[in-house]
Amino acid sequence: MSSTDTLTPSQTSTNAQVLDATTHANIHDKLARALGIKTAQVNAFVKLYDEGATVPFIARYRKEKTQNLDDAQLRALEKSLNYERDMATRRLKITELLSTQGNLTDELQTRIDNATSKLELEDIYLPYRPRRRSPAAKARAAGLDVAAQAILTQEIAPTDALADYQIQSNVTDDSGQEIEVDFGDIEKQLAGVQAIIVDEWTQALDLLDNLRNGFAKTASIVSTVASEEKREVGEKFKDYFEHSESLARLPNHRLLAMLRGRQENVLGLKVEGEDAPFIEKIINHFDIDAKVPAARREFLAEAASSLWKDKWRPHIEHRLLTEKRLTAEADAIEVFANNLQHLLMSAPAGRKVILGVDPGIRHGVKMAIVDAQGHVMLNSEDKPVVATVYPFAPDNKIDEAKAVIDELLSTYQVDLVAIGNGTASRETDAMIKEILAANDALKAKAVIVNESGASVYSASELASDELANLDVSVRGAVSIARRLQDPLSELVKVDPKAIGVGQYQHDVNQNQLADSLDKVTQDSVNAVGVDVNTASPAILAHIAGLNKNVAQQIVTYRKEHGAFESREALKNVPRLGVKTFEQAAGFLRVHDGSNPLDATGVHPESYALVDSLLAQTGKALPNLIGNEGVLNTIDTTALAANDDNVSIKAILDELAKPARDPRPEFKTANFRDDVNSIKDISEGMTLEGVVTNVTAFGCFIDVGVHQDGLVHISQMANDFVADPMNRVKPGDIVSVRVISIDEKRGRIGFSMKPEAEKPTRTATKAAEANSSNDDKATRPRSSRTAADKRPSSSKPRGSRQDNRQEGRQDKGSTNTRGKAAKTESTEVPSKMGTFGALLKEAGVTKTKK
Repeated sequence: MSSTDTLTPSQTSTNAQVLDATTHANIHDKLARALGIKTAQVNAFVKLYDEGATVPFIARYRKEKTQNLDDAQLRALEKSLNYERDMATRRLKITELLSTQGNLTDELQTRIDNATSKLELEDIYLPYRPRRRSPAAKARAAGLDVAAQAILTQEIAPTDALADYQIQSNVTDDSGQEIEVDFGDIEKQLAGVQAIIVDEWTQALDLLDNLRNGFAKTASIVSTVASEEKREVGEKFKDYFEHSESLARLPNHRLLAMLRGRQENVLGLKVEGEDAPFIEKIINHFDIDAKVPAARREFLAEAASSLWKDKWRPHIEHRLLTEKRLTAEADAIEVFANNLQHLLMSAPAGRKVILGVDPGIRHGVKMAIVDAQGHVMLNSEDKPVVATVYPFAPDNKIDEAKAVIDELLSTYQVDLVAIGNGTASRETDAMIKEILAANDALKAKAVIVNESGASVYSASELASDELANLDVSVRGAVSIARRLQDPLSELVKVDPKAIGVGQYQHDVNQNQLADSLDKVTQDSVNAVGVDVNTASPAILAHIAGLNKNVAQQIVTYRKEHGAFESREALKNVPRLGVKTFEQAAGFLRVHDGSNPLDATGVHPESYALVDSLLAQTGKALPNLIGNEGVLNTIDTTALAANDDNVSIKAILDELAKPARDPRPEFKTANFRDDVNSIKDISEGMTLEGVVTNVTAFGCFIDVGVHQDGLVHISQMANDFVADPMNRVKPGDIVSVRVISIDEKRGRIGFSMKPEAEKPTRTATKAAEANSSNDDKATRPRSSRTAADKRPSSSKPRGSRQDNRQEGRQDKGSTNTRGKAAKTESTEVPSKMGTFGALLKEAGVTKTKK
């Protein structure tokens, strides 16, 4: 298994079975230390997890057993547990292989036991991996090992060591198979002897560690344009056409940009570093300078050079790049997962009548109305309320379009108008606002909605099943309306990679990405819960314990037998067994059913406990639910000891606020009516916008101009920002100031910093005077920013959503960094050093005492 493979549950279970109790205990202790929790908590989680319990179920309904570990801690524990089990299984295998070969030593066993990554484990085993067709293996098979050992241990010239060598007519490997070799002359024999010596030296793992660490500190990564023909087609990578920087300090997103450029055959990548110091270390390690005679010393020095240049340096470069890539991919996956979680958990508009609008120019503006339950409304003739209008060129039927929209809004008492943010979005928004302003009887409000992935849903099998009576072109409008009504329920129907909140999502390990996003989606869905009588198969599939097949069985049973009257009725669904019911029931809601508890987050296993609470109050259940005053009077002393799964307090909290929605309150951003395209904005303009994506290097803001702008991490606040995710989340409404515009490349730079007051002329001169000495030894802040914060590049995608989101996010960093640096350099006097520049940027002046 490679270091990037994702374990399936069955693989994890298999790995757990081959490990002994001591190994399990050691893993649990290690995880407890690493995560800052108790070993007892780890043990409790592992027991539940291995019995088939899901993370959402454990987090919600087994709090007492894990001592209140939350879902984030449990997910980290799950990931680390699977990795450590996989590591332990591989350790056992490598130990077994080395033992069988007769190569296992105490030193090797210690190294294996102390290895912290899969890459390190494979490095330990690499020198001992059988290679029957390697030059060294062929030379040994041909009998050249005797000469090699003589040169290593005796004061003898290489040619003299080969004086008695007899060329063999037939050469076989260790399995008895005949192999072809050619050691017919002295030069080839010497090369074979050298290959044996180099192969033996590769087992000096301590030396390899020393060289790798030294090389890692000094090496640089260099990218160049692959050929002159690639300059134009690979223009988005132009910042890397002649680029070099320290490999150790290379940011994750820049590495991924370079790797993408290489994947597209636009860039060539190489690692540059010195050779001489490392060859010298090999020579010193094996005491080659002391060897005699001179011919032997020169021969071994050549072997040392070959060991470095032909064996170790390529291997070290590969490992360093692999480690950097894996770290960068893990970071990108985490960014995507965080963004997706916040998008899924964004505020729902709730039970509103919504007109969904999918803007377009040539193909018209498609519209559909959904009712408060999310169903497409029907007119008096039982036909779906949908329409297509053509207000823009080339048709220009603006009056007809306004009349149709006005009638729809009036007739069906629309509460909100959800307008997709694609082509013609702002023009459509302006037109609808004109309609609303002209008719006081209309109470609807227009809201711009991110439509990424709506077209993917429209053409999906799920959409065909849900909206079979609608044309594909209109389904997108329905999806846009539902996204505003309940983002979670609608977005789960789309592959997360089509939503466009990822960073280099197409370049990372796809299995790991899919696994991470699936867990995020599962946690989000279970945090909110679903109405089992209205939920789609797509969202039901993410409920703890369920899968696509069981989710479809629930929907099919619902269609055949009508709405579920209770959670208990779910047991009649085919393939929904006892264990599945246990995991899923608490997250499935049945509203207006036979038991009011079925509409809450109280698990059926705790219903008897609730009955005991009712007996104390003498009240009926409907009078107890939501009545915090009565619940606070209940004496739970005698009951607490009877439940070791979830605390009495947790049950009382749920009864006080049944099925509470953890999502925030619904708000909308106010886009400026006079700003509809990039042509309408200017530097210094302040705008309100919505955070659409957060990356390692900043965040992207939609201000309603069809092109998100970048707030670079350096422009997010006056103080240091370690992680943009700590400051903003997707869906946040923020105020930004335009600091750079590149209309040709479609890039906008924003700042979230408060605009500092300009210092007085006298104060500025004083600051310059005080900082001029610093400038002699320090580059200005502006030039450092431009040099150190290189951009990432985008990869063109097949869909409109991908091109708009992913391309925007990667290319945007170039523009903002470059433009921001240029803007700073014009504002900061040339004589002002770094300290003075920082003072001026913060609006602080420094005067002489």
